[in-house]
Amino acid sequence: MTGGWYAALVALQFVLAAATLVALRWIVAPYGRHARGGWGPTIPARVGWIVMEAPASVLFIVFFLLGDHRGQPVPIVLLALWQLHYVNRAFVTPLLTRSSARMPVLVAALAITFNTLNAWINARWVSQLGDYPLHWLADPRFVVGVVVMLAGLAINVHSDAVLRALRREHDGYAVPRRGAFRWISSPNYAGEIVEWCGWALLTWSPAGLAFAVYTIANLAPRAIANHRWYRETFPDYPPERRALIPGLL
Repeated sequence: MTGGWYAALVALQFVLAAATLVALRWIVAPYGRHARGGWGPTIPARVGWIVMEAPASVLFIVFFLLGDHRGQPVPIVLLALWQLHYVNRAFVTPLLTRSSARMPVLVAALAITFNTLNAWINARWVSQLGDYPLHWLADPRFVVGVVVMLAGLAINVHSDAVLRALRREHDGYAVPRRGAFRWISSPNYAGEIVEWCGWALLTWSPAGLAFAVYTIANLAPRAIANHRWYRETFPDYPPERRALIPGLL
């Protein structure tokens, strides 16, 4: 794909981020605690998560292998960092989750479309268009970006584990009080936002920046909706807790 088409697809992702932010200002995506009827056919949520997240893992590998730099050390490290998140998100987390919930096919289809686009622009940059000599591994942008990404991943994974344990214990939703939930309502989303900001820094790429911006546009409104749901559902919900950023938002 030529540079012109690649730039257009990256620009498209920025446009999608803006459109998503506006849409989610008025519409709460109908899955999880916000599931509701009227959105067409549904599938088991566990199946939906695997189907819609798997392209981000599998197709990234396929697109990565198409690049001329696929055998170079730094691109391989970047591939591993990407897979560290998406193998967990696409396969491990859904298989650990015990739930009879369902999600609309429409939600899964939209996610598949986005994940395919996102996998393409990021993998294409990492293994073809980007320039990553071996000394990039010592570049401050890479070092700080890796630390940020791994910190975000740790917050994300731990927060998901807290929610799973809580649902098993209470056979449904309850107020989480462990880990970063002491300060914010959606540390799993905060962790993921931190992750992809780290990725944008460590890759120093337009694709990474586009993904970070989209992640914020997609998850920040969701975190605010979750915070509102907790406060409406549980009268004893901690009043000092914020939605996404401790003490601020």
